[in-house]
Order: sequence, then structure tokens, then C-alpha cells
Amino acid sequence: MPRIPQPFEVRDWRAVARDYDRLVFDQEAKGPFLPFVWLEAKAPNLSGPGFGLPSYVGFMQGERRHEAITGIAAVLGASLVGIDKTTGPHNWVRMCRQYYNPETGLVLNRIDRRTGYSFWYEIWPSMLFYALADRHPDEAGLLPICRRIADRWTEAVNALRADGTGVPDFNHSAFDFRTMEAVDHGRRREPDAAAGVAWLLLSAHQRWGDPNHLEAARACLVFLDQCEGNPYFEVLLPWGALAAARARAQHDDVYDVRQLVTWCFNGRVTPRGSWAAMCERWGEVDCHGLIGSLTDRGGYAFAMNTFTQSAAVVPLVRYDTRFARAIGRYMLNAASAARLFYPDALPPDHQSSPGWKGDPAQCVAYEGLRKEWKGKRPYAMGDIICRNKGPSDLGLYGSSHVGMLAALIGRTDQEHILRLDCLATDFHRPPAYPTWLYYNPYKGPRQVTLDIGRESRSLYDAAGHRWLARGVRGKTAVTVPPDAAVVVVVCPAEGKVRRQGRRLLVDDIVVDWVASHRPPR
Repeated sequence: MPRIPQPFEVRDWRAVARDYDRLVFDQEAKGPFLPFVWLEAKAPNLSGPGFGLPSYVGFMQGERRHEAITGIAAVLGASLVGIDKTTGPHNWVRMCRQYYNPETGLVLNRIDRRTGYSFWYEIWPSMLFYALADRHPDEAGLLPICRRIADRWTEAVNALRADGTGVPDFNHSAFDFRTMEAVDHGRRREPDAAAGVAWLLLSAHQRWGDPNHLEAARACLVFLDQCEGNPYFEVLLPWGALAAARARAQHDDVYDVRQLVTWCFNGRVTPRGSWAAMCERWGEVDCHGLIGSLTDRGGYAFAMNTFTQSAAVVPLVRYDTRFARAIGRYMLNAASAARLFYPDALPPDHQSSPGWKGDPAQCVAYEGLRKEWKGKRPYAMGDIICRNKGPSDLGLYGSSHVGMLAALIGRTDQEHILRLDCLATDFHRPPAYPTWLYYNPYKGPRQVTLDIGRESRSLYDAAGHRWLARGVRGKTAVTVPPDAAVVVVVCPAEGKVRRQGRRLLVDDIVVDWVASHRPPR
């Protein structure tokens, strides 16, 4: 990927996420296909109403088939950019409990859904619910559901263990919790289900300390470690890479994190062809960093996948700083190219659904971006219009995840150096101090200014395993070497520093998980 993509343009992603929240939850919105949100009087698991959002503009509007990956993600995304979705006329956070299925003990994609169809559709909603519960731990009923989810997937892991090996076999399409057996649908396999389950169970262990959850999470990670080929199917593998890095750091486990990270970006052979990061210039714009299929008509990237992969790999840097430079460069490209999912980034003849008047802020994204369609490069579209399913390819199910990207990205006083928040999407994590990733794409060193606040602080670079400054406050300059990254941890200036094995701690909170290692080249 280029150091600086061309043209370079990073939207105010926080503003995009806030505009999206304002639009989709406005019950009085006027215009074609508006309002989006509706209330349902008879919602499961609630004493009051539930809610629904359509998956696409004008598609499945008002239908009971609304999806958790649209609704929960929208509430989570708003929470991640500082919007309190528990106040006002409706507690949208509490209403997300409608997707909990007591029969299976899981949060599923639809309120009437059963298991046994698709691993990722039956795991990702629970992961979104976990993230929401992490941001709202005091909201009644959320954490007990999370505990139940972990218990059920622990049972499933045990049922999937291959005879005599102790390692679960996720080389299937899904798992049916009614029969407690794996399900296969033709040749489609979704082995990266192990990644999503590992993340869920490791998160549960962090929250409740149940050794059964940790043991099952480790078994899932061993399965991934033993995969002979890339298991990437949909959104789950990056979260398995994060889980492996965290388990290695916290519990001294041994997993090939480098291989997992590589698979997330270089998916040349996966269960669905080639699923990876785009590393090309499409037409007159760099599209490096967008996530999707390399083989579907030469390239087809998706908004949801781009947003969610970013949310998984940025916190990974905390636990394994070897990837700080690579992920910093990736994020610089992805943060710029992701604008191409939105209508205002392309001329009308380069998109399938131009001219919709209901979104003046341009905050609803297309489902995806193709390398070429109808002779145009690139081309924003989706799967709805070409399959004659609805009037628009503008996809809410992908757009709802934009808060995950927005929570990560901040700007600095250097145009091409982003401030990436390594804690924003590290859900159910151990205690940590504020941690920021800065990647410098320039050919020479650059200084970025941090506003430390009034209290005296010390700055530690976890990527370089060194102290940058001690006892500073207010605006402080940090130098980032050329084509390199620093991972700045903001610690108490008077904190007690000690080592614990390979870890460096300040006041018993880890600031460097691999302090005894040599700095990376």
C-alpha cells in the first residue's frame, strides 16, 4: 500500500457516524423511504416496544425480518462516538435485547431466526451485542445474556471437538444448537467461525474469569493455528487475530499471530475464493485498504467489512507492536478510501443509486464498491438492484458499522498522520491507559502534538519499548520517525514502574506486553 494514497481525503468520520445516528433514529424524518426506524409493539424479551431498521434504503422497510447486524450495530456505533442511546423517549440499548433467543441462548440476526444456516450470521450478532454490553455494563439484562452466550458456545466447542484430538473442527457451514451438531451446506465452509467464538469466549473470561471459557477459547485458537489454508470467510477472522494476540500477551499462549494477521490482508485462497484487502488503484483513485473479494469481477469491496476489520486490528497493536507500522499504513489508506462507499465521493454515473434526496449529509453508504461495472472504475453499488430485490443499493446494514471506524480515527497537526485510538474497540479488555498509534508516512521525521491535559503524565512508546517523556502536561510534541510508527501510552507521571516477566507495568497496569523483546527493525 502507498505511504500516502492519492487523492488523499479523510472524511470527518465522527461526524459521519453522528449524522447517521441522527438520520436513522429520527422517527419524524420526511422524504422518500423515510423514516427508517419503526417500533414494534410485541418485541420478544422486552416489556415495552422493540424497533427495526431496514437493511437497505427502501428494502424490508417495516418488516419483522429486520436484522440485528443493522440495528445493534447502529446503536453500538452511536455509543462509540459519544451518543447516549439509553436516554430520551426510548432506550435503544435495552431494546437490542429483542434479538436474544432464549431457546438457543444466543443473540441471532433476526428475532425469529434459528441456528444451523450460517456461522457468521449466527456469531456476529452476538459479538455486536458483547461490544454493546461492554459500553453499557450497567444496562439491565445485557451482561447476563453475554454470560449465557459464552456458556452455550463453550458447549458447542466441546461438541465440535474432533475425536481424540481435543481440537474443535469448524470446517462446516454452521452449528445447529437444537441437535448440537455441525451442519454443512454443499461446499460452503466458514472455518473462521473459530475466530469469532475465540473472541467471544476470551472476552467472557476477561469479564467473569471462568476457566471453561478460557479453555474453549484456546481450543478455537489452536484450530486456527492448525489451519493449512486461509480460513477467512466473512468478518470474523480479524477478531480471531486480536484474540490470539491478546491470549498470547495475557496468558503467555503460543499462537502464530503473524500468520493470522497475514491472512486478514492477503487472502489469496479462502473458502470463498480470494477475500482480502484491496491493494490497487481503481480508475483515478487509490482503493488500497478496502476489504472484500479480489475475484468477484476483479474486485468487490464492502463497507461493513472495511469498518469491522479496522476495528479489530487497531487494538491488536497493543498486544503485539510488531504490526504497528503495517497497520498504521493500512489505516491511513483505509481511512481515505472508505469515503468511496458514499454517494458524494463519486460522480452519478459511477454509482447505481444516485439522486436519493433523503440523505443531505451523505451518511448512508453503498453496500460495496466494485473495481469496474458498466465500464466505469470504480463503481459504487450493491446486490439489491442487480438482483431485482429493491430500489436502492445504499445499505444500512453496512453503514451502521461506521461508528467502529469513527471511534478509531483522530487528526493531528500533521495532515497525513492520524491518531488511532487503540482502546476504542478493544472490548472487554484488561485495564489500560490511553494508547494511541501514530504512523508517519513522510520521508523524514515529523513531530505531532499531543494534548496531555493538566495532570502530569509520562509518555511511553510500546512499539520502541522506551520512554518518550516524563512529567509532561499540556501540549507536548512527540517525534515519529519516517515510515515508522509509535504506540504512545499516557501513564501517571508518579506511577510505580515494575516488570512482571516480559511485561512492563505502571501502577500494576500493563503499558508494554513485550518489554523484554528487542525493538523491531
